[in-house]
Amino acid sequence: MFKDSKVKNAILIGTLCSVSYLGVYFARNILGAVTPQIIEEGASTTEIIGTLSSWYFACYALGQLINGMIGDKVKTRNMISFGLILSGVCNFLLPYMLSTPMSANIIYGMTGFFLAMIYAPMTKVVAENTEPIYATRCSLGFTFASFFGSPLAGVAAMLLVWQSVFYLSSVVLVIMGIMCFLCFLSMEKKGIVKYNQYNSPTKKGKGIKVLIQNRIIHFTLISIITGIVRTTVVFWMPTYFAQYLGYSTEQATSIYTIATFVLSLTTFVAVFLYERLNRNMDLTILVVFVLSTIFFLLTYFVKMPLLNIVFMVLAILTSTCATAMMWSRYCPSLRDTGMVSTATGFLDFVSYMAAAASSTLFANAVTKIGWGNLILVWTSLVVFGVIISIPALRHSRKKTCIEGL
Repeated sequence: MFKDSKVKNAILIGTLCSVSYLGVYFARNILGAVTPQIIEEGASTTEIIGTLSSWYFACYALGQLINGMIGDKVKTRNMISFGLILSGVCNFLLPYMLSTPMSANIIYGMTGFFLAMIYAPMTKVVAENTEPIYATRCSLGFTFASFFGSPLAGVAAMLLVWQSVFYLSSVVLVIMGIMCFLCFLSMEKKGIVKYNQYNSPTKKGKGIKVLIQNRIIHFTLISIITGIVRTTVVFWMPTYFAQYLGYSTEQATSIYTIATFVLSLTTFVAVFLYERLNRNMDLTILVVFVLSTIFFLLTYFVKMPLLNIVFMVLAILTSTCATAMMWSRYCPSLRDTGMVSTATGFLDFVSYMAAAASSTLFANAVTKIGWGNLILVWTSLVVFGVIISIPALRHSRKKTCIEGL
């Protein structure tokens, strides 16, 4: 009965957090989904949209860093609910600001900052209120929700004009924010959710040392690589389909919807590989980076549109499996340090700072080196992932052998 109670509580917490995170990724993928519409209508240009997305990613990244640290001190209920509501208000205002780039950058940057109030505190509340095995499964639920948000944005872009897509997302975010506040309040009163069960190191220097001992540097590099691929590359997919593969705006949006739906299965692919590789996180990360390298190379060499799309999607999917391992296995494992929110926020920070820098670079690079050569740039990123994963695997195996003596 005690075990069943823990399972039930984990399901309640995990479901609430996953649904909230689905709203976040629905909102943050809208701009990428409607970009072909906006450009075709003449409401903006590729360069301006690139700057806008970079500004969003930068503010989202900064928000992850700041809100991650705050999330170790403030109740998750307040962080998530107010983050959803405030981002919903900003998302509603964006269509009115798009004609003025500076105003659009500010309001969309605020959207990113408020949306960054969700993930790190959410990971912390799950890690501290569920058993490790359930925390991992809940985290995988977040990852699935994050990818499923993209096809939802694509569907909305297919059915509605781009302004209405933003209005819809704002309503969804506000409703989710209110529901999260009430649900978390109820779980707190029932004792399902408790705070401050694990204390982080009091001295700043000691906290950094603890994180370094727990391989934060290695996962920082992984976060940068996968952040660029899963965020910036996915953002520019509809434009890539239209400009490089020659599809119409409507076709590009439809293909994007299907592609991102396939990408939403990343979590299940990651779990499948993880289980088949004897639950070895480092080996799983190495394997998926190798696979991603192969698929990106096939994307470069195979020009047939349909196969090109298939290889592109598989390259992104396999690379992002490394992200699934980082969020679902590594971050929850830091529970005993009391710094789950801080570490998660920091890793998300570097991920989106990399995405912010690369989004503008990619937009400018298209006109200078072309989409084909840009694919080689993406390939080099995952090759670097292979390089840093090899010594990490050797280190983990050595550590396992020593612990077994």
